[in-house]
Amino acid sequence: MKIHDLLYGSFEIEDFLCELIHTAEVQRLKRIHQGGASYLVNPEWNVTRFEHSMGVMLLIRKLGGSLLEQAAGLLHDLSHTAFSHVVDFVLEHEEQNYHEEIFEEVFYSSKIPGILEKYGYSVHDLLPLAKWGILEQPLPGLCADRIDYTLRDMARYRELPSADIQCFLESLTIVDQSICLTSLPMAEWFTEVYYQEVLGFFLCAENAYGYAVLTEILKAALQEGIIRMEDFRTDDESLWAKIRSSASNRLSDLIESITKKVIEDPEQYDLHIKKKARIIDPPIMMKESCIPSSSLSGRIRSMNEEAIRKSEEGTYIRVLSYPR
Repeated sequence: MKIHDLLYGSFEIEDFLCELIHTAEVQRLKRIHQGGASYLVNPEWNVTRFEHSMGVMLLIRKLGGSLLEQAAGLLHDLSHTAFSHVVDFVLEHEEQNYHEEIFEEVFYSSKIPGILEKYGYSVHDLLPLAKWGILEQPLPGLCADRIDYTLRDMARYRELPSADIQCFLESLTIVDQSICLTSLPMAEWFTEVYYQEVLGFFLCAENAYGYAVLTEILKAALQEGIIRMEDFRTDDESLWAKIRSSASNRLSDLIESITKKVIEDPEQYDLHIKKKARIIDPPIMMKESCIPSSSLSGRIRSMNEEAIRKSEEGTYIRVLSYPR
């Protein structure tokens, strides 16, 4: 099977990965938007969990990760529910990890354990996913998951130049099974792009407002018995169609409100939304070991300080009376 990705290029992949890709659980991710509520407020914000999962798999491959770690990259978002992380706000999960809590249930109820066995692997060869250092690292480090969603969103939504992306990818290296950079300018570049994602996109007025209203819609739908928690195991369109078909006046008003135009206005605002700070400090290789790039770059230190300030300040949203 040949795969082409807009970020990483073309690859021939093994039958093992091909069978995993074609499982119902992985295919379902084509109908889960990575940005949660984002596509409801802007249809062009439409990157899916499937695109991202394939990208993580291919990035790990590009960096020399094993076939099993590539499979881990493909499967790491397997249990994301409809509207992705919005469910965490509905359930008031501060750690935003509901999909991790249900991962094993989704995994073991699928055909994936049988596919692993068919190709000579055990489940324990693959799990837990946390053991794969190229795939996942805690902030402020780099990992394939964090790199892919940042580059993929910004390439799609902010027209990030392909040449810049390729330059960055060429500066990646693996040290002790984790990702480091070989170029300080590329560390500075990625830090800037990352904050375009987490501050300029995640925390922009439209996106933050969409999350807030969709959270209220889903809470109301659960309270009124229109949906159940099991419905989150379907996909965005199925869950949204169920809500829209309801005769509830309360839900109708909320659904209409999600189309209203919003602006950021710290003086006259209707909503104030804060999210936890996401700080990046790309490790850079120096004399065969990796150190935080902020120790070498005043620009990165400055960007991190500004990111903390903006995260603590939050987003002040004024809702206008007319639709977008």
